[in-house]
Amino acid sequence: MSTTAIFGSYVLSRKDGAQDVLRDHWVLLEGNRIAAVTRDKPKAAQVFDRPGRFILPGLLNLHNHCYSEAIARTHTEDGNGRRGNQSIVYTVLLPLTKRGAEILSPEERLAIARLGILQVLKGGVTTVMDSFRNSIPEMFDAAAEMGIRFYGAPYAFSTSDSKLLPDGTMSYAGDDGEADLNTWNALYAQWHGKAEGRIGLAMSPHATDTCGPDLFKACAVRARELGVNITTHVAQSAAEVAIIAARYGGRTPAEYLDWLGVLAPDLMAAHCMSSTAADLKLMAARGATVLNCPRVFARSGVTAAFSRFREHGVRTVVGTDGYNQDMLGELSAASMISKLASAKADVATAPELIEAVTATAAGVLQRPDLGVIAPGATADLTVVDMTHPHLQPMFDPRRGLIALANRANIDQVIVDGRILIDAGRYVSGDEAAIVSAATAAVGKIWDLPEAQAAFNG
Repeated sequence: MSTTAIFGSYVLSRKDGAQDVLRDHWVLLEGNRIAAVTRDKPKAAQVFDRPGRFILPGLLNLHNHCYSEAIARTHTEDGNGRRGNQSIVYTVLLPLTKRGAEILSPEERLAIARLGILQVLKGGVTTVMDSFRNSIPEMFDAAAEMGIRFYGAPYAFSTSDSKLLPDGTMSYAGDDGEADLNTWNALYAQWHGKAEGRIGLAMSPHATDTCGPDLFKACAVRARELGVNITTHVAQSAAEVAIIAARYGGRTPAEYLDWLGVLAPDLMAAHCMSSTAADLKLMAARGATVLNCPRVFARSGVTAAFSRFREHGVRTVVGTDGYNQDMLGELSAASMISKLASAKADVATAPELIEAVTATAAGVLQRPDLGVIAPGATADLTVVDMTHPHLQPMFDPRRGLIALANRANIDQVIVDGRILIDAGRYVSGDEAAIVSAATAAVGKIWDLPEAQAAFNG
């Protein structure tokens, strides 16, 4: 059995159920498990004695879109692509990922998927839940190949053909629900539990405005038969809220899901930006989780405050939504945006945010073996180099991590005891080659006439 010993000037442990930062301890890994946390240097086949490291439980990113954001990258900042101030979900992301999946070969789709997983890993994440069109199954191949812990969430739509009309309303055509659920079932049979258990699936009806009652109910029934999480987009915009109210008797998106029996502890609701205080209280009462992704909304001038959801008692975790897949940077943004939005300095604190992407996120997945550093836990670790000049002098490593650190400080990422990132570099492949292949594939999508119209409209 392989053994690895890692020295941490700081190790995020737990004591009496709360975070406890240990000073100058070793973490010993045996195979894919944590064997010990000790002051004494243990014997091991691999020894990493790098003072100044902060050893954290592997960070969990429970809302991400590797693929669609690669297509949008550097095209949609500064308000570009927002016809009539509409969300780029409908003007750029959905139409171009659909078209791109059609024109690219499997190898080209795989190239984009590899780049996304590389970005997630270099951002310090050991576990990611990624949502994508079911016509891009190569996301599973890339995740299995590159070693990350991956919860794939291929979409189901009642209609996958949504179009933004000149008057700003949405047009929907077709009925894809049954076919998409069948595809999800096939992918579950093919992938769930593969790659030594690192690959899983989540049920992913796309959003409240693209999935009707029958599909939501069918997805919930199937997910609960299998014991997998359900993830969907909820109240992303005022337009979505208006659509749901018009369709379903004045209900809000949260009330719509509650009416269907979907709002429950196994539901992970992304964004919830236009949810009311009453919606959030309802979500808290039902035990649902909010997936907060502050930076992707900040680029469009919208405040997505982690603290708002927490103040209403909703279990809240942080994801990157595919945008700038730097988990440390995202946590820093969650802290700063919350403080600005609430005009309070003591909200979205460093320990609270670290908890959100470790123990809390692991609890959402019902994985008590993740999100902690303790003997017997799974050997998923994120190791941060706190010796960089911008992090010195260092008094409180948790505050330093959230307020000042970013992806450039990621030293190691370890999944199942296997080192995937070391000294900040991906160890099992050529980063330059991965980037080159992916950018060439994305370029084919960017060259499409409909892409030019979407980006410049």
